[in-house]
Amino acid sequence: MPLSWNEIKSRAMSFSKEWQGTEREEAEAKPFLIEFLNVFGISRKRVATFEHKIKKLNEADGYIDMLWKGTLLVEMKSKGKDLEKAYMQAKDYCAGLKEHELPKLIMISDFNTFHLYDEEGNLSKFNLKEFHKNAHLFTSVAGYQKKVYKEQDPVNIQAAELMGVMHDQLKATGYEGHPLELYLVRLLFCLFAEDTGVFEKGIFQEYIEQRTSEDGSDLAMHLDSMFSVLNTPNEKRLKTLDEQLNV
Repeated sequence: MPLSWNEIKSRAMSFSKEWQGTEREEAEAKPFLIEFLNVFGISRKRVATFEHKIKKLNEADGYIDMLWKGTLLVEMKSKGKDLEKAYMQAKDYCAGLKEHELPKLIMISDFNTFHLYDEEGNLSKFNLKEFHKNAHLFTSVAGYQKKVYKEQDPVNIQAAELMGVMHDQLKATGYEGHPLELYLVRLLFCLFAEDTGVFEKGIFQEYIEQRTSEDGSDLAMHLDSMFSVLNTPNEKRLKTLDEQLNV
């Protein structure tokens, strides 16, 4: 299960404080990147290789500073080096990778400045102090999948039948009377709030998929937490509330 964005941002701020003032690629790149992965709760032994050998287009050997196949390629430079030139170097490395190894993100950094390129080549720039504000750019690193949602039809007969099945299953677990009807109304609201613009597209489905156990044992607990948040005005909600709940 991925870390919450609150935890990731807290770790990112600690990371920025620890590594401010670092300048030398040779001495600090590897520990810097190990701690960078730790911000997102990722063990480098599980995902990443350092100084990954690659054949460049000119058949010469190259070495990628860090490669997480299919997810992230990182090229580190000492302070003051040309980061745009380093990006071209990283693109050259990509030519030697297999299709499934190509990264979703390419990160170029001199320890203070970060250039982050997505699969379409779009560039985001930020400095070390701003890392926590830009952590959301690393959704694939953090373990959150970006989904594309197609337009769906309005409530139909099939949806009504599914709600009937849900009604019977909830009743079998102990819900009854007005509390049961209220629970179903709240669930129906969450399921279709995206179509009316109340919720951001896909946010309810992603929360259930990413933050609850596969066996559904903690589903009721998470739904109760969500309903409690929805019943609380924004100005009265806890400042430390999980971002995915703060809808």
